[in-house]
Amino acid sequence: MFRVRCKDGHFTVAGMCLPGHDRILTHIVLSADGAKPHFQAKWRVEDNNMPTLPTPISPVTAIPTAAPRDAQAHFEALLSFETDCWDVHVELSNPERGFVLLDVRSPESFAAGHLPEAVNLPHGRINERNLGAYSPETLFVVYCNGPHCNGADRAAACLARLGRPVKKMIGGIEGWKDEGFDLVR
Repeated sequence: MFRVRCKDGHFTVAGMCLPGHDRILTHIVLSADGAKPHFQAKWRVEDNNMPTLPTPISPVTAIPTAAPRDAQAHFEALLSFETDCWDVHVELSNPERGFVLLDVRSPESFAAGHLPEAVNLPHGRINERNLGAYSPETLFVVYCNGPHCNGADRAAACLARLGRPVKKMIGGIEGWKDEGFDLVR
């Protein structure tokens, strides 16, 4: 039995280490002995069986990287679901761009500022009737307020459920502004 005492907020351990042996703390008990409270710690002594703690591991390298072929498949799949603000901005200057830019926020948010040439269709109003002006092959690029908003995800899921091609513009309005691009009011 070893004693762990608390003095001025610090704990001290009273006990001894046996040469060639390691101690493993099994539990600590708080008790009062007369006027002085103290902790009692019980240790188990084992012959050189003390587990070795791993050296500090970087959170970047703690999990091994994927094989290059798997990484390629992952990132190409990711790009089939998403585009970014810069790529949309570049494509807006192309008169034959192959998508409709869909702002899926509320009409009030749209009126306060939106991307150039965007069409406002709030995610809760996406249905076949409201998409009737577009051919079934039309690619929709959807966006909302930004990373803190899941409106674009909801819209993309709804469009996909209706069999429509869709990509999400990551970053949304906030990403657009972060890139230094202007909004239309």
